[in-house]
Amino acid sequence: DIDQSFVMLRSAVRLSSGSSGKNVAVVLAGCGVYDGSEIQEAVAVLVSLSRQGAAVQCYAPDRDQAHVINHAKGEEAGETRNVLSEAARIARGNIKPLSELKSDDYSAVIFPGGFGAAKNLCNFAFEGENFSVQDDVQTVLKQFKEQGKPIGMCCISPVIAAKVFPGCKVTIGNDEDVASAIKKVGSENVSKQVTEICVDSDNKLVTSPAYMYGDAAPHEVFDGVSAMVTETLKLTKE
Repeated sequence: DIDQSFVMLRSAVRLSSGSSGKNVAVVLAGCGVYDGSEIQEAVAVLVSLSRQGAAVQCYAPDRDQAHVINHAKGEEAGETRNVLSEAARIARGNIKPLSELKSDDYSAVIFPGGFGAAKNLCNFAFEGENFSVQDDVQTVLKQFKEQGKPIGMCCISPVIAAKVFPGCKVTIGNDEDVASAIKKVGSENVSKQVTEICVDSDNKLVTSPAYMYGDAAPHEVFDGVSAMVTETLKLTKE
């Protein structure tokens, strides 16, 4: 029976049981670089957290994507998909609605990149410097900040922190247009290479450029994301 097999498989899904005592929330924005979370970045985050013994729970907004992109053709597909349902593909089904994420339950929160971060978590991809951040995303970030808990981000997702926390320091690499938008919303981009990270100790905010360097090799992206995860976890001790 296929349905029973699915139930049995799902009951066995665990992203990480955790041995470090750290519980980390990972916020996804769909599945796929052009309209959701960048899959390689998301997997790099999950692997790095697992390797360091953190327990992980994925979350995503339960709403329609801004649009759907055919990744083979690079054009709109003319269909509707749900952010949570799509992100569940990366999380192997072990995912919860973003509305259920409470900072009290976690040591840190991490946001991978991908255009979904700039389309489904905020509208930077469409509005540029005049963008706004979804209310549920703002709520989560402010909760972690108020409790002094670290926030990790990579690729384009740091623009969200730049908007929510004016005056913060982030890195999206050396993209001049995005760096200019970050400056216009009152924050600062610190140019870093793909394997490097930016640490804003005052805000407990750790960022890495990842695939903002579009020609980066996957292992370089993994190394940068892993460094971001490592530093984010270190900040949970302070």
